[in-house]
Amino acid sequence: MKKYIYILSVLVLAMALSSCKEDVLDPVSVIQDSTVEMNEFDIWLESNFLKPYNIEFRYRYALNESDMGFYTVPASYDASIIYAHLVKYLCVDTYDEIAGVDFTRAYFPKMFFLIGTWEYRNNGSMVLGTAEAGKKIMLAGVNDLPLVFDQFSGDDLNDYLNTYYIKTIHHEFTHILNQTKEFSDSFKQITASTYVADACFDTDEYWRGRGYITAYAQSEPIEDFAELLSEYVTHTAQWWDSQIAAASAETQNVRQTNPEAPDGATLIESKIDIVRNYMQDSWDIDIDELRTIINRRMDDVVEGLVDLNTVKL
Repeated sequence: MKKYIYILSVLVLAMALSSCKEDVLDPVSVIQDSTVEMNEFDIWLESNFLKPYNIEFRYRYALNESDMGFYTVPASYDASIIYAHLVKYLCVDTYDEIAGVDFTRAYFPKMFFLIGTWEYRNNGSMVLGTAEAGKKIMLAGVNDLPLVFDQFSGDDLNDYLNTYYIKTIHHEFTHILNQTKEFSDSFKQITASTYVADACFDTDEYWRGRGYITAYAQSEPIEDFAELLSEYVTHTAQWWDSQIAAASAETQNVRQTNPEAPDGATLIESKIDIVRNYMQDSWDIDIDELRTIINRRMDDVVEGLVDLNTVKL
């Protein structure tokens, strides 16, 4: 029996050695990366985003980059060109101007990813964009942009671009800054008892009277902070003053059910002071100067002084 086991073991070993000698691995992998020939837009993106900032601007649809919890479609080529120009002129170049190119290289996300449609939630709201771990910003609704420029002009164009596109980028970039350096807990305490879940679909129109610049700001402190900064820097000083006045007026409505409610305008002003100090102390950025730059650049876009369609170098 022992002899039989020994002979069988030798045969198995011999077969294994023989198999090892016969199996020669092919040095060329069967898994090949897909290659796409670069067009004029790709070359422009490489020159304006990738080489100077190490930012990848992805407009071709990639399932793994999209949110599979929503139905999404690819961004169109022409609309992507418009959005790339807007991101460059109104956001990247803006922070170059106020904080320097080294700041932009260090803190701007390393990827922008575009999708053609908005992402709709089942509560009736829609996602305009998202920021992921400080590395990526997804921007939605891209395919509407050519129609926006065809249908709107002047202040209407300014308002639409701010509401659905440009404010979104500054909002999401604020999240990235907050993920890098946290803001003071004192901000969270100003309206700590009135944050509500699903606030973006809140039917109560008196959010300013309760100390919030938008309905969505009520959802949680990090969204409150990002909404305050992005709304402040993408609007004029006159607009901001009108919102503060509206907050005081709406406080009277809030006090009909809560007589002890604090003045909404005072709450908003207390929070914007913390936002202002955070940006100055953490990033050496004056938000009033930032607002001036963004509004000047937005005026250039609205007045047609910026070519949003050409990608020839």
